[in-house]
Amino acid sequence: MNTSSLLEKLEQAIGQLEGATGIDKVGFQYSVLELSGRLFEVKGGVEKLYTLAPRLDKAGVFSGTDWDTPNALVPNWVRTTLEQGERSTIIIEVLSELRLLAIVQGLHSHTETSKELARHFLTQVMALNLNYLFGTTDESSRETLGDLNTGIQELFVLLLEKIGFEDVLGSMIEEIWRILSQRPIQVNHVKNMITQIAVSINRDNISLGENSRGADRLISSLFAPTLGSTDDPGLAVYHDRLAAMDAAALQQESYGFARVMKDVGLVSDYHASFLRWLLQNGQTQLIPDALGLSTTGLDALRSYQELVHTLIDQAIFPQTAQAAYGLSMMLESGTLYSPPIAPGLWRQISLQMTSEAQDLLERSFGDELSARVYLLSGVISLLGQPLGIGQGNNPTCQSARAISMWAYNDPDYLLHLIAQVAQFNEIKTHFEGKPIASAELPAGLMDGTPLDTDPVSVMLVPHLDRIYLEMGRQCQSRGGDPHRWVNPEFHGWWVGREFNLAVDVATGKLADYEQFVRHFYTTYHPLYNGNQPVIHPQPAGLAVTDSSANFVGWHAITLIRVSLDQNSDMRIYFYNPNNDSGQDWGNGVVVSTHGYGERFGEASLPFAELTSRLYIYHSEPLTPAQIGVKIPASEIETVTQLAHGSWAQLRI
Repeated sequence: MNTSSLLEKLEQAIGQLEGATGIDKVGFQYSVLELSGRLFEVKGGVEKLYTLAPRLDKAGVFSGTDWDTPNALVPNWVRTTLEQGERSTIIIEVLSELRLLAIVQGLHSHTETSKELARHFLTQVMALNLNYLFGTTDESSRETLGDLNTGIQELFVLLLEKIGFEDVLGSMIEEIWRILSQRPIQVNHVKNMITQIAVSINRDNISLGENSRGADRLISSLFAPTLGSTDDPGLAVYHDRLAAMDAAALQQESYGFARVMKDVGLVSDYHASFLRWLLQNGQTQLIPDALGLSTTGLDALRSYQELVHTLIDQAIFPQTAQAAYGLSMMLESGTLYSPPIAPGLWRQISLQMTSEAQDLLERSFGDELSARVYLLSGVISLLGQPLGIGQGNNPTCQSARAISMWAYNDPDYLLHLIAQVAQFNEIKTHFEGKPIASAELPAGLMDGTPLDTDPVSVMLVPHLDRIYLEMGRQCQSRGGDPHRWVNPEFHGWWVGREFNLAVDVATGKLADYEQFVRHFYTTYHPLYNGNQPVIHPQPAGLAVTDSSANFVGWHAITLIRVSLDQNSDMRIYFYNPNNDSGQDWGNGVVVSTHGYGERFGEASLPFAELTSRLYIYHSEPLTPAQIGVKIPASEIETVTQLAHGSWAQLRI
């Protein structure tokens, strides 16, 4: 049913609710809420519901509910409702926020509240739910909200647009820095937030107080990163200034751009334009400084100078500025020294894409630049930031994890897959020797195109999603968990061939959990495995819990390394293919993304805490140094209690 038909039916239902009395009103309330929910799931439906909010309130949609008295509502409970409420409860909560917004905007009035109180309530709600403003919802939100998730984010964007964010500015700035510390590839939502902050400060003369330094740094990183761009003159004027600069001034511009890019994690349009200007005006000796390269990166650039210059020319524009950071990190990591990478990138540069591939990328990123440019910039970003991709608002953690793992550990294979999809609109692979072609398979878990992620994921995920599910289908008759066979075939030869599962597939109950924990310790903990580091990243499965430690669902991660932090606590560092790895999993288990030795893109937890949320991991056969090693009973007890108090409480 299209939007106009839904809106017409909803207005009819509201009319019936307006005329109903007594017990009949309850039935019409249900009808209104059901239709409101369906409209809420449609793009643009939030705006339609906002215009209807005053009428909905007067008609009695809140009558007999906890939302009937606005002055008794508690901002802290909104998040709990959105994360744990039933569908109808979530819709009532949404309509309540829209009603209060209408009161703030003078479109509605209510005897139980005022404009001031309504505004205060909504600003508190925004501050407590910044993840929806930033598009960084987690597995819990995706599982609970389902199709409502996008509408919830639209709601918070509308609240921000109508109310402004002076009262939540401090929290927003702190959240932006927290997200940037993870160095995500997709930063458009962050850039949009910074732009809104800048506009609001200049327009409304907002006093930032103690937050001024953090905000100024964010704003200047985009609009005034160097002395030559300090007044945000626009690219045309900036080019004129560059032409008039002497060698020392150009050198300072290079240093300035690199410092901001490395410190903040954002690349300004001026930076991308500067790199192009250097290339076009014979000043290529400054490119290493503008990319902030160390000796390692400089050696890589000199070894592959023509390729690097071509990548800048073909892929780095103001519209794809963030790829400059990816290029810098790719050079610093030495990725180009792997023999297949340079030829693979040359192939990528000249790739002839199918019309289907071009249309797919244009739907996601527009047509201001060619689809080939967007894809090439995405490849550069991914090779430089293999832990920077996220699955977007899609149930595709398996595919996102695989792409990240290949970029991290097997980049030439990733380039091969990208070329397949771009040129032939399919991936051909094998499962235990049998061919699989993605073009011949039904759709996977993802509904439609993943428009809210990076260019490489937009291209690959639909195909990988189908292949992964097909591998699972071919294992259904074997019994047991299909990940045992699928993970090594799907990800790569380096995946451990021993498979460890915490639950019995048939009953869903814990199965020899103590042995599961002991084996993990003797495989991955340096004090009990002969000090053997993690050599190749390993796929693992989490039993995800929400902030109340309630089980949400199963989720794919990558185990990267195990090491002592600065407090001498043993921590597991892992990749979570979520938009935001910092999450509260309840019972004191809060995932860290910085401050404990994490490298960009990593999440971490103390060893026992991460172990308590695992339900699947791979390993190799134990070595003589590992066999017979005794794990302290206190460690086993700690892990067991954390598991029993969260996801496993009904599986004992």
